[in-house]
Amino acid sequence: MRTPFIVRLYRALGPKGALALAVFALLTLVLVPVLHLAVPPDNPLHVSTYVITLAGKIMCYAIVAVAMDLIWGYAGILSLGHGVFFALGGYAFGMYLMRQIGRDGSYQSDLPDFMVFLDWKELPWYWTGSDSFLWVVILVLTVPALLAFLFGFFAFRSRIKGVYFSIITQAMTFAAMLFFFRNETGFGGNNGFTDFKRILGYSITSPEMRVTLFALSALMLMLTLALGRYLVTSRFGRVLASIRDAESRVMFLGYNPLWYKLAIWTLSALLCAVAGALYVPQVGIINPGEMSPANSIEIAIWVAVGGRATLIGAVIGAVIVNLAKSFFTVAFPEYWLFFLGFLFIAVTLWLPDGVVGLWRRLRREKK
Repeated sequence: MRTPFIVRLYRALGPKGALALAVFALLTLVLVPVLHLAVPPDNPLHVSTYVITLAGKIMCYAIVAVAMDLIWGYAGILSLGHGVFFALGGYAFGMYLMRQIGRDGSYQSDLPDFMVFLDWKELPWYWTGSDSFLWVVILVLTVPALLAFLFGFFAFRSRIKGVYFSIITQAMTFAAMLFFFRNETGFGGNNGFTDFKRILGYSITSPEMRVTLFALSALMLMLTLALGRYLVTSRFGRVLASIRDAESRVMFLGYNPLWYKLAIWTLSALLCAVAGALYVPQVGIINPGEMSPANSIEIAIWVAVGGRATLIGAVIGAVIVNLAKSFFTVAFPEYWLFFLGFLFIAVTLWLPDGVVGLWRRLRREKK
């Protein structure tokens, strides 16, 4: 008899992994919401709106980092274009948020303000149904995944890999950024989407909605980690690792690497899109800058800092870099990029296995 999925998932996580997820769930789904909603703002135990928003944003980044680790750490596919999938998910959900503004915008029109400003008379055809929450969720899940599938199919079928694959993914995200910068595309041009009002009729700035988005981000991060761990410890994950280490030998044994690489590539893009959809209502804006090649490179840095092929290392790297970014961009804004460059060089030279690799090495030395 086949072992139930929940049992296989628990085995993949292990007792320590399952306990860690349970503690994280208790903190993010129970303790933090209670401290934000039930504790008065003047109480030292109160969790502020700033912390809720910052933590929610970083958890969305952590989801993207885990998605990157799945393809780079376990499949050996370095993408420098994952920012485009993150941004597409954000834009898809941003369309719904713009429609929910209704006549509360500056021009009191049924059209989004930027369309009124550009003298649009009606919504473009691809905005059809964007006022439906369910339809937009479908767009978030299908559009980035379809783009990833088509791009990956032709790239992997042509056996493009290594630095050449990284370059064309960077070209893809740069082309998408230039496309979305154009006003005539109907996505707000360089300003993008902003000034959101509500989700499903509830104010987007209310404490309850902020906590809900925070909790959804935490839940999605836990699901991403659990799914990733399940995949990399399965037969599928072992084949992926074999493709990463010796693709020609895998082909000699009768496996077709195309479908394995395409599956993990598409799944990774889908996870980025969901993260983008959760990110946009929390930060209140989405613009083509999210598709910048520099953003996609930064995603790779998160994984490198934390440690490739560890999953949890990707989360740690995303947290470290983005907390440092939040500090440096306020305290020393002109030096942030220098710090990021130094961090990447330092990790490459002295921490090739990232923070998690350093921790494991120190534990082995103690033993």
